[in-house]
Amino acid sequence: MKILEAKIEDAPIILKIQKEAYISEAELHNDFNIPPLTQSLAELESEFNNKCILKIVLNDQIIASGQVKLNGSTSCIGRMAVKSDFKGKGIGSKLLSALEQFYPEAHQVELFTGINSKANLGMYERRGYRRIKEEVLGKTTVVFLGKSLNTANKALKSDS
Repeated sequence: MKILEAKIEDAPIILKIQKEAYISEAELHNDFNIPPLTQSLAELESEFNNKCILKIVLNDQIIASGQVKLNGSTSCIGRMAVKSDFKGKGIGSKLLSALEQFYPEAHQVELFTGINSKANLGMYERRGYRRIKEEVLGKTTVVFLGKSLNTANKALKSDS
């Protein structure tokens, strides 16, 4: 398994995985107009200009993807998606770790998920994320979560 930066030619496969993965999120919130489901291929391709999109490849097949963008000293993570046959195998956790570490200069990381997404909320909270706020986006209430990144450990790693 490899974690790599995605290329724009990966966009059709990434979009397919994203739409498949976010159906369950839409069902939890009874909102099928969430952006990951309504996004077009052209919209996803344009995101390659201002975000880093990572992919996880296993046996030459993309099985997961996620996005990260640096906003000041905060890494903003989004659109994490794992193919359904690979869920529950730690793939999402590995992807999250890679996204968190993508920008070494970041001091904190933020993301959001739907309020009814108990599995996602549990994973994020086990990894040290704390709830920041709730906001209604469309028909869905989302929970914003964040955590500080350990800059002392990063400094030690870069010195060695």
